[in-house]
Amino acid sequence: MRPRRPLALLVLSILLAASGCGGGGQGNGDRGDGKLTFWLSEDIAQRVNAIQQIVDRFQDQSGIRVTVVPIPEDQLAGQLQSASAAGILSDVTGPLSLGFVQSLATDDLTDADAANEVVERLGRGTFSQRALSLVESGGKPMGVPSDTWTQLLIYRKDLFQRAGLPAPDSFDKILAAATRLKQPGRNGIVAATRAGDAFTQQTFEYLALANGCQLTDDQGNITLTSPQCVATFKFYDDLIKGGSARGAQDVDTTRAAYLAGRAAMIVWSSFLLDELAGLNDDAPPTCPQCRSDRRFLSRNSGVVTAVSGPDGGEPTQFGEISSYVIVKGGNLDAAKRFVEFMLSDGYVDWLAVTPEGRFPARTGTSDNPKAYTEAWSRLKAGVDTKAPLSELYPPEVLEALTRSTDTMNRWGFAQGQGKLVGALAAQQPIPKALAAMLDGQLTPEAAAEQAQADVEEIAQSIR
Repeated sequence: MRPRRPLALLVLSILLAASGCGGGGQGNGDRGDGKLTFWLSEDIAQRVNAIQQIVDRFQDQSGIRVTVVPIPEDQLAGQLQSASAAGILSDVTGPLSLGFVQSLATDDLTDADAANEVVERLGRGTFSQRALSLVESGGKPMGVPSDTWTQLLIYRKDLFQRAGLPAPDSFDKILAAATRLKQPGRNGIVAATRAGDAFTQQTFEYLALANGCQLTDDQGNITLTSPQCVATFKFYDDLIKGGSARGAQDVDTTRAAYLAGRAAMIVWSSFLLDELAGLNDDAPPTCPQCRSDRRFLSRNSGVVTAVSGPDGGEPTQFGEISSYVIVKGGNLDAAKRFVEFMLSDGYVDWLAVTPEGRFPARTGTSDNPKAYTEAWSRLKAGVDTKAPLSELYPPEVLEALTRSTDTMNRWGFAQGQGKLVGALAAQQPIPKALAAMLDGQLTPEAAAEQAQADVEEIAQSIR
């Protein structure tokens, strides 16, 4: 893991240089229409270079000069604090997660009117309505939805067929398959269990949403001891103890186990899709069959998007929506034109940077409602090797992935608790309770009570 402090100092120096030549947003009241600063929440060189080419096209077409400042999302909070104090905020930032968008909105840094104008000009009906609803506050979008990734339950179709098991799309089917397919050298399922890990939080929330377990009610009361939530804690306990591995599991160990053929199921994000096909040399498939057939796992893996629990309603899933934020006090006309371009003329090229983790939140245009979802299915995924998603997965899988945003949900946002969600991301009390439960220190009921108490304390501290 590379040192972060030198990067933060470098970014701040770039921002100060940009402000010196007319860049920056809030606090620079004499800016001209021909300049724009874009904070890009990305720092992988290959991706940044591809995005810069899209930005260059916008500059050529519009005559607006854009300064692109790449910043990892986990560094954005500190950069915002420093830049706000110096009066050099960007004009556009993103794409950002739901929690980050809500955090900026809470600090009154987002221009909802500008975002709403972009959405209306592009056509509200061309966006996923679920994506819009989750990014809205007070009836207006705090950002403009760009793309999504989803949590998936991926399973070995060949093992399921051999055992006569149905697709694992409900709690009872998942648990039955996990216990049935666990055997020496292979777990029935691998899923995150490490304390203090955001991946553990995401995995649990995926299942909690499926079972109707919510973080809060509409009045903001914490509801982690509800019957639905206690039942989800118990399900997680039974699932891991009966069908998975002992010890802490995380994003790396779970992926390695599935790629090695040592797991019949995995809960992971959609970013796993290209790796299943052997397109990333840093995470190659190593299962016995993969030695002679690099795409064995992609051909023999099924994908479940939405899951249902016994206490839930409609099948649902966890996912993330990334949005562009137009910052208050910046160059609004240029910012609106830039975001419109990134979601129209530059949109397919943007999705093409990592199509396995960027499902279009804007499905098409008014004239062609499926233009972008159809283009997405033909994009080439991968890192070291690339291949069209349509060559790797059957049409029904791609169709389910493009529809997954419509079955996506998240804790807290519908109840207006975005600030609390952001605070939980920093402290991770729920993974802590889960880990204690799985270590045998707490019963599922006690784990729910501990999580409830810890979240209540955090909620009180941010009021």
